[in-house]
Amino acid sequence: MTDTVIHALDERDAHLFDTLPDPLNTREAHRRTRFRTDWKRVALRDGKVVARAAWWGGPDDTTPLTVNWFDVAEGEEKAGAELLRSAPWQVELEMNLPAGWREDPALRTAAETRFSAARAAGYELLVERFLYRWTSDCGLPERPGRLEFRSEPDDAVFFDALRSIHSVTLDAHALRAIREGGIDKAAQEELDFFNWCPSPREWWQIAHTPQGEPVGIHIPARNPSGPCVGFIGVLPEQRGRGYAYDLLAECTHFLVEQGADFVSAATDQGNFPMAANFAKAGYPVVRERLNFDLADAG
Repeated sequence: MTDTVIHALDERDAHLFDTLPDPLNTREAHRRTRFRTDWKRVALRDGKVVARAAWWGGPDDTTPLTVNWFDVAEGEEKAGAELLRSAPWQVELEMNLPAGWREDPALRTAAETRFSAARAAGYELLVERFLYRWTSDCGLPERPGRLEFRSEPDDAVFFDALRSIHSVTLDAHALRAIREGGIDKAAQEELDFFNWCPSPREWWQIAHTPQGEPVGIHIPARNPSGPCVGFIGVLPEQRGRGYAYDLLAECTHFLVEQGADFVSAATDQGNFPMAANFAKAGYPVVRERLNFDLADAG
């Protein structure tokens, strides 16, 4: 077998990225995603692409945030691993897969080839997530009308709420941040994400009962791909009353009132209560995402 050649793409040979078969229909999943050509790399053998990866970040980011597209030809796990290991950016890896991919033998084989390459490159699974896409065809979820929502200009109020929410959490990314630096780190990472989104700061809202008791927060947002549910969080002392659904319904209505004709969202598959709320609100699962961390990243 000839040696693998790792090649960073530019505008002259950007077409090479599209020459690898796409059994997982990743191209459709990234129809709204913009990738920079200079953040794309391929592995070549005898001039043929046997693995490819595209790193992704926001339009103002100077370095990528994630590996957002990773494909490996069958039997080319070593080439895929070399492609990831040799990159100048060692960041979290996301794999977007068709919903129910485990039930289709061909999809499962293609996915497991990529998993093997990722593990060989030093990645380990962090979490599996459901990806949702609400459209007007789904119908607007009913607003229960139990809570009052208002904006709050003070970031410190949101920071304190996030600290409380993450003191009891099922979210894998928050739990990772807590392991690495405590609850303050988890709260700050959320705030950093909200501020990174190009949507207005005024959209952030706190929910209260009619008696004025704080219940939680919801963050309607726009990321570079469009409108999304940025965050839903209920304070621990208010849980068990179904308020997460109220927050999600309000977040959906808010985005539609801002002109959204679709809303993207995601939750960890192990977060059964939140997954149930998305189902109740009429959000269909359109893809599944597996997030991989570098094993030595903490």
